[in-house]
Amino acid sequence: MNTADDALRIEPSERDEVLRRLPGLADADLPFRGHRPIKEHLMREAARAEQADPRPSGRRPFLSLGGVSLGGSSLRGRSLGGVAAVVACAVAAVFAVGGNEPGEPAEAARPAPAAVRLLDRVALAAAAAPAPPVRDGQFMYTKTVGHSTSLTEVTDVPGGRMEAAPTDESAERWLSVDGSAGMVVRTATGTDRHRPGGPPSLNGPTYRFLESLPTDPDRLLELIYQDARLNHGPGSGSTTGPDQQAFVAIGDLLRSIEAPPGLSAALYRVAARIPGVVLVPEAKDAAGRSGVAVARVHRGERTEWIFDKESLRLLGARTVVLEDGDWGAAGTAVTSVAIIARGVTDRPEQVPKP
Repeated sequence: MNTADDALRIEPSERDEVLRRLPGLADADLPFRGHRPIKEHLMREAARAEQADPRPSGRRPFLSLGGVSLGGSSLRGRSLGGVAAVVACAVAAVFAVGGNEPGEPAEAARPAPAAVRLLDRVALAAAAAPAPPVRDGQFMYTKTVGHSTSLTEVTDVPGGRMEAAPTDESAERWLSVDGSAGMVVRTATGTDRHRPGGPPSLNGPTYRFLESLPTDPDRLLELIYQDARLNHGPGSGSTTGPDQQAFVAIGDLLRSIEAPPGLSAALYRVAARIPGVVLVPEAKDAAGRSGVAVARVHRGERTEWIFDKESLRLLGARTVVLEDGDWGAAGTAVTSVAIIARGVTDRPEQVPKP
């Protein structure tokens, strides 16, 4: 028969698997140390509830952790060890999504310690990388492969249905260093030339614009959140929210253009402060390369940034659905983009030498 201590014992398999897959992380970086005190607390509360209300039927007090309720008739007839098992599952679920609602973290949820640790290592690696030698008149080159998914209504069946269809997003881009020559994009369907638009911004940067941004994480954090609150805060009509928008905006910026090393490092440190950011030990990019990711869950979707486990170089990003639905089965990557090559060229449609 299991004792209470047996029920509280933490199996090392999950912790060991994460540490095995991600060299460089220490046990102290992972959130598993919090399992035991939380489980002990809920065990005590469950036992106290049983003693205070021993009625064999009727409504019972309940406990709640991360939106998972433990109580009512579900506690009746369970051993203390059984309650602990339920609590252990609830705790695991909370750490898995990093929030209070299934599939979406609470705005106040702190970033997972393992994700913060990884982003700190990524920032150090980014800061140590050499800055690309650029001059005005040149172009920042980026080659990506990947896909996005769109939903199309199918009307040739009774009642209709929605069908998910992938779209090839593979492209080569040449972005003017100073913005004076716009951007050239080459895809499988042809080449588009984009003339210089308005002034550069976080959502439409140039390399020179990125050089002007602060590398102090506090100042950069406020700058990014100013834009996120303006367009996705209360009263904006957006369902994204400032935290998710800040995470997405940083990811888009890092993926779309090679930033100066100091700014790249600062952006990763800012990301480590965004509520709800978690670690994904295994992720695969659109080119089939395996890596480790940091991610944020929002409205049933997990947005991931994927890094090489050894070099900590950004490989790409993807968005994964967490529930079966029109977009596909749980675990389907509805968008996925991998960075294949980067460099600097003297003219558009020129490919940098390896």
